[in-house]
Amino acid sequence: MDRPKTDGYKANFYTIDEIQKLFECIKEHECKLPIMLTAMYGFRRSEVLGLKWNAIDFENKLISVQHKVLETKIDGKREIYLSDKLKNQTSNRTLPLLPQAEKLLLDKKNEIEKNKVLLGKSYDNRYLDYVCVDNLGRLILPNRLTHNFIKIIRKNNLKHIRFHDLWHSCASIMLSNGVPMKQIQEWLGHADFSTTANIYSHLDYKTKQNSANTISNVFNFNSKKEEDKTNEINKTKGLEEKIAKLEQQLKSQQEDEEYQEWLKEKEMRKKKRQKDFEM
Repeated sequence: MDRPKTDGYKANFYTIDEIQKLFECIKEHECKLPIMLTAMYGFRRSEVLGLKWNAIDFENKLISVQHKVLETKIDGKREIYLSDKLKNQTSNRTLPLLPQAEKLLLDKKNEIEKNKVLLGKSYDNRYLDYVCVDNLGRLILPNRLTHNFIKIIRKNNLKHIRFHDLWHSCASIMLSNGVPMKQIQEWLGHADFSTTANIYSHLDYKTKQNSANTISNVFNFNSKKEEDKTNEINKTKGLEEKIAKLEQQLKSQQEDEEYQEWLKEKEMRKKKRQKDFEM
């Protein structure tokens, strides 16, 4: 028997307007930072939660993906898995630090310092290296982030998407603004270009429109004939006007020469009459 083929997942995504609306709804939410960074950078959930302060270079304006946070169950008990080994080699990547992201991170840094002072010994110091922590200093775990994201969408009547679809949203926004597929592959950390192309080819509107325009121009026989005919008529009309103008100039010149010849003959007749009179 032939093995049945699974249907490929068609990624859902937010437009830039929908993302802006989402950002408005999470201004005071404790999961604001991982949600906004994921939308801006297309981070995987494990990557954004694994972001550490030493991966952010504020001086050179760089942000690196080099650590992950996963959550699993072992013998029915939930376990946190922290690792520097990412999904693939290209997942380790360094990207420019966007000005908007820099402001978010600096605000978070100040917020953490304030919470440490306010809570004192009650503040959880185990995750001081991590960026995405809650107000008590606890690491925001993957399931908690997903659960909160779903609650935010439902509470604010936003279009339903998965948290991972923020990753797709980032790619679709880049595509719609003319970023080449190869650059999107590097930004998202895909190991293979075909992965990026297969997922997002249906969103590559500009490339398809360019292809459509090319084919349309090639097969536009009738319009081309009409255009050639019009050009030929205009060309003939221009030549006719030019010939008419030259004929008019020639006629004027001829009339002028005949007039001069008449004046010359008139002068000769006058002189002859005077000569005959003198004799």
